[in-house]
Amino acid sequence: MTPPLRQPPGSAVREAWTAPRFRRSVGVTAGVAAAVGAFLAFVGAFGLSAFPLAWRLAYLVPVAILTGMIGLCGFLAARRLAPGGNRWVQAGLGGLMVFIPAGVVVWLTAGLMPGQALSLSELPGYLGTSLVVSVSMSVLSVAVMPPPRDPAAVPEAATPPSRFLERLPVRLRGAAIWAVEAEDHYLRVHTSAGQDLILLRMADAVAELEGQEGMQVHRSWWVARAGIADARRADGRATLTLKDGAEAPVSRTYAAELRRRGWI
Repeated sequence: MTPPLRQPPGSAVREAWTAPRFRRSVGVTAGVAAAVGAFLAFVGAFGLSAFPLAWRLAYLVPVAILTGMIGLCGFLAARRLAPGGNRWVQAGLGGLMVFIPAGVVVWLTAGLMPGQALSLSELPGYLGTSLVVSVSMSVLSVAVMPPPRDPAAVPEAATPPSRFLERLPVRLRGAAIWAVEAEDHYLRVHTSAGQDLILLRMADAVAELEGQEGMQVHRSWWVARAGIADARRADGRATLTLKDGAEAPVSRTYAAELRRRGWI
């Protein structure tokens, strides 16, 4: 008998829905920032036209990416300080929060360029540029990061077909189906009201659950979209954590479809 499973805290569930979007936002922000840095290097911005292109690229691309990440962090910090506020206002606030440290970082790294020396008289100019870039990068983070979804707003899975419900004990028939797990000749059904075992083949269960917002993710698992609390990847493998704490492995056979659907 499988021991009782602990329900993840609500905050963990909330983060689970935003984590994949955050990872995508980091990647897109870094990519766009790198492109901006490369453009600035090609045009010789910030009075660097006298330096070789390789030097300008080696300096401006990493600095642009760093500034982009600082801007993203500023937006996320502003979102925590002013939850529920306008995202564009949060972006502007985030840029204001980080432009000074970002400007200091750029000023310090500029001193690493050949023939350059740090000068406090140049710091205000760097801070002015940093203000524009930091706010712009923070706004960019908003543009590429979809609005966070409240897990409470995620609809429960559609009512399963009556044929599958009839196989469940009465206490589970009104619950949302979160997952079906194969155990020897039985299937363990995970629901919002608990778990139980039924005698059925996985292939038959998948057929009876057709039309639900869910899919088979492993030869031993079928998972409903509404039952997922977290999705993570490690060592080239993905794992889905259910709302009841159970973990469903994702086989390579189904991983591509899960990525296409945005589940992982």
